[in-house]
Order: sequence, then C-alpha cells, then structure tokens
Amino acid sequence: MRHHAMLRIGPVGFRIGSDWRAPIAALNELYRDYPPPQDGIPDFTVRLFAARPWRRWLRPAVHLGGDFVIPEAAPLPLAQGILAGEMAMNLQMALGQRRYLLIHASAVEKDGRALLMTGESGAGKSTLAALLMARGWRLMGDEFALLDPATGMLHGFPRLISLKNEAIGVMEAALPDARWGPLLAGTPKGDIRHLVPDSRAIAAMDAPAKPALILFPAFGHAVAERVLEPSECFVRLTQASTNYVALGEAGFDALTGLVRGVPARAIDYPDTAGAIALVEQLWGERA
Repeated sequence: MRHHAMLRIGPVGFRIGSDWRAPIAALNELYRDYPPPQDGIPDFTVRLFAARPWRRWLRPAVHLGGDFVIPEAAPLPLAQGILAGEMAMNLQMALGQRRYLLIHASAVEKDGRALLMTGESGAGKSTLAALLMARGWRLMGDEFALLDPATGMLHGFPRLISLKNEAIGVMEAALPDARWGPLLAGTPKGDIRHLVPDSRAIAAMDAPAKPALILFPAFGHAVAERVLEPSECFVRLTQASTNYVALGEAGFDALTGLVRGVPARAIDYPDTAGAIALVEQLWGERA
C-alpha cells in the first residue's frame, strides 16, 4: 500500500498499510519506541483502505482489512484513522491468534506476578490498569492478555491504552507528563484518547509473568468483593476469550489450569479511589 508501518507489541509483529499518510504518521509517532517485528517478518498484516479510489479524497472512509476480515465491519472517518488501525490490529489478534489463549482483559505486573482484570465493556478495566501503571505497576496489556498454553505464563501485549469519556480526564490528571494521541470525538463509543504506555512497559514487554490474581470489576456500586469459584471463573473467561474454541483442547487445558491455580474475585466500586484501594488490599493478601 502507499504508506505503511512496522512494529512489534510483545511477541506479535504487525505490518500496517494505508491508502492515507495521516494514520500511519500518527501510529509511527505513538509507537516510535516499539521495536520492529522479529527478523522483519510480521505475524499479521493490516490494511486501511478506501472501498473506491475516489473515496481517498471525497468523504474519505477507512475500511478495515488484513489477513483476517469481517466483511460487514463499518468504516470509520479518516479523522479516526488511529482508532481504525488499533481496531484492525485487534481484529487480526481476535480472529487469527493461535499461539496464545487470548483473554479480553487488562493486565499489570508487580514482582514477577500478574494481575488480570476482565469484565463487560464499561467496567473500568483500562482505567484501573492505567492508574496502577501510574502507581508503579508494569502495564502488560490493555486489550488482550496472552496466556501461553505450554507454560501457563502471561505474555505482555502493551498496546496503546484506549481511554473513553470521563476516564480521559482522570488519567490526564494522574499522568500529566504522559504521551497521548489526539482526542477522537464522536466515535461509536464516545470520546476516545489513546495513552502511550510508559517506558518500563515497553522495555519489559518480552518478560512474561506468572498469573497471581484474577479480578472481575464492576463500576457504579458500593465497594464490595466476593470469591469466585473456579467453575464460575471458567465460564466467565470462556466468554471473555476470542479464540478459546479455536484452540480446542489446548485452550481448555490452559483455562482449566489458570482457574484452578489462580484465585478470582468479583469486585464492585463507586469510584477509582475505592477501586485502587480494594485492588491493592486484595493484592497485599496474596503477598
């Protein structure tokens, strides 16, 4: 394609091609500290393209393509080209990843142990992961947690942190010196702004961690927590995984080992201060 970028996020390499220069220039700037794919060979190819040649200039609309596609996926306006690139990379992972069990979750690490946070959209897992990063934890991922079926270890996938609506202001206050992408207003999920992970997250993204705690946060309730039995945790995580069925027996064994060996809690919280206090309390109990 006319313009392209090459980058590696954790163990996964991408080649992103675009009919337009602007999305690639923005992605190259935000991912400037990330390495290229191993040996220069990407695992996945992404395409941001115009459905018709004239749509490059006349009301440009960015269609998502690549090695794996969803034909009915709606295009995005060119002003949201960064979001299109991020969505297209996530699409390749969701549909094509077979080396790791993917869990739609945020993950952070401390002292070689990983905390997984997963739940429905709007639960606040991205905001909690970013706030923990601001408090000294290593960010391992915002969108996907990569569980190695062979070892049971969690591998980092520290892409840009996608923050939405009120969470943007919260993190701008918590990390005033951080690097940010532009504010994307009026997306299907409201206002979005991408936060670049800190230098430690990028430098250590090849270091795996042992899962130590799984949390299922829910925003908008009084502070509370309850134990999740392995059976309930297993069912919830199968729903949070995009490739559990595709991995077959390996996915079943990986998920079974995770829920049998790692405690899980459902937590409710009314605000970020209450959530962080509860998370650090539960983490301290595991020390």
